[in-house]
Amino acid sequence: MKTSMKENFKKLNDRVIYSLENTDLERINRKLASIKGPTLVSGVGGSSVVSDYASKIIARKNGIITGNTEPRDFRYMNLRPYENVFMCSYSGNNYGVELALSNNLKQYLLASKPYEKEGLTNLTYSINEKEDSFISLASTLIPCSILLNYYLRNDTEQVIKGIEEYQFDFDTNCDMFEIFSGFETSTPATFLETTMAESGIGIPLVHDKYAYCHGRSTLSMENNNIAIYFNGNTELDKLLLQELPKYYKGIVVLDSFDDVFLEYKLLVQCMYLAKYIAESKGKDLSDVKHSPITKQLYKYKGKL
Repeated sequence: MKTSMKENFKKLNDRVIYSLENTDLERINRKLASIKGPTLVSGVGGSSVVSDYASKIIARKNGIITGNTEPRDFRYMNLRPYENVFMCSYSGNNYGVELALSNNLKQYLLASKPYEKEGLTNLTYSINEKEDSFISLASTLIPCSILLNYYLRNDTEQVIKGIEEYQFDFDTNCDMFEIFSGFETSTPATFLETTMAESGIGIPLVHDKYAYCHGRSTLSMENNNIAIYFNGNTELDKLLLQELPKYYKGIVVLDSFDDVFLEYKLLVQCMYLAKYIAESKGKDLSDVKHSPITKQLYKYKGKL
């Protein structure tokens, strides 16, 4: 019988703690610190959340240029300006990993299992049990926790304090969820977007806050939408939060700041927000009744 969403959330904290206590964090930190020069970071599905966060951690901590990209893009983009590729994958074994590592860049893989390839630096973390869930929870939060631990100089206690349970109470019935975000909140926004799309609990649309000022506001006039707003308390935030209630069924405000630790806490908060939306619609994020085409496409390995 498939593990329920409720059970996976119940185990979330313990799974992260186990990984932090049983992974060779000193080795991972040394290898992360050794990354120099322009670096492409990649992940797909739930791991796209991890890769987004990793690109920020490595850029800030190492003082280098990073770019977060999809595995397919490696087939089309110019790789010459880059020196490294940093791949994020829970399993460490999928076509996305193969795509991202099919080049002559210096290569790193953050995963729960090593990938056998000459010249590849495996950054392998420990898990106490495989997460049985369609939507990645611990599979997303564990590698993000390891990256945050690197940024915080081995302060695992602070990382663990960032994992809290959050409660929500609002009517989730709407045509669409419009997510107001930006660079500083792209990781939790990516989680919400991928989770809603993959689970079918809602139709997500992510707005850059300033881009919204240039015509994207028309959508809410034609639909019964809910806004999910990451509030950094800027002048623009104050203006939008003053005006948006006139055009939306409801607004969920999540306080945010330009800080990678607080963004980690926001990611956890958005996991519980997705849980609340799923429960309100009678759905289970761990046991999603997905489209039959998923099985056909998931293991695709042809030309892209």
